[in-house]
Amino acid sequence: MTVKRHRGLTEQAADAAIEASCKALRLPTIRAQFTDIADQAAKGQMTYRGFLAELLLAECDDRARRRSERRIKAAAFPRQKSVRDFDFDANPNIDPATIHTLAKCEWVKKGLPLCLIGDSGTGKSHLLIAFGTEAAIAGFRVKYVLATKLVNELVEAADEKQLTKTIARYGRVDLLCIDELGYMELDRHGAELLFQVLTEREEKNSLAIASNESFGGWTKTFTDPRLCAAIVDRLTFGGNIIETGTDSYRLQQTRARNEGTG
Repeated sequence: MTVKRHRGLTEQAADAAIEASCKALRLPTIRAQFTDIADQAAKGQMTYRGFLAELLLAECDDRARRRSERRIKAAAFPRQKSVRDFDFDANPNIDPATIHTLAKCEWVKKGLPLCLIGDSGTGKSHLLIAFGTEAAIAGFRVKYVLATKLVNELVEAADEKQLTKTIARYGRVDLLCIDELGYMELDRHGAELLFQVLTEREEKNSLAIASNESFGGWTKTFTDPRLCAAIVDRLTFGGNIIETGTDSYRLQQTRARNEGTG
C-alpha cells in the first residue's frame, strides 16, 4: 500500500487526515485527545518530539488502563475493594506495612500462596479482593471464586467428563482467590476435587484464600485428616499468613451507628 503525503494541508484537512489515520491504525485515545494535546503543545511551545511523545504516552496509558479494567472484570470480584480503603484503625491486628508490601504483588510474581484467617467482619474478604485487584492492575490474570461455588463447579465438571478442562482453566490464571473457605463441610469427593486444583497450581501460580477457621479447625471442612493436612501444606508452604483476628469491626460500626441514633 502506497501512502501519499500531502504538504501544506489546511488545518481542516489535517484534522480529517488525523481522524482517518487514527481509525485505520486503531488509536482511539490519540483520536479523542489530539486536539487538546495539540493546543497544549502550541501554548507550551513544545518541540515536535515532545508533542509526539505526549500523543504516544496518552495512547499507551489509556491502553494500559483498559487492559487493567478488562482483567478486573474477568476476575469476577463481587464488589470493589482496595487497600487504600481498608480501615487499619478499626483492626489493629493487621500491620499496614505488611499489607502495603503484599499489595506490590511480588508474592504473585513468585507463585507463592497467601492465607487470610479470621472471623467474619474482620476484613479478610476485603483484603482478598483488594490484593486480587492490585494483581490485576499489575498485569496478572486473576480469578475470584467462593469455595462452595468452585467445588460445585468441579463436581458438575466431573459428572460431565469436563474435569480436566475445568481444572486446567483454574490452573492457568496467575492468582486464584478462593473466598469463604471453611464456612461449610465438604464431602470427601468435593474436598479431593479442590485438592486437585491446589495441586495443579502448586509452585507455579499463586493462590490466595480467606477463611473464618484457623488451620486447626479445618478438619470440620475437610473431614479426612490426611487430606486436610495435605491441603494446609499446599496453602502455607513458603507463603504468607495474615490473621485478621476475632473482633468484627463491621459489628462495632453497626453498634456505634445504633448508639449514635439511639
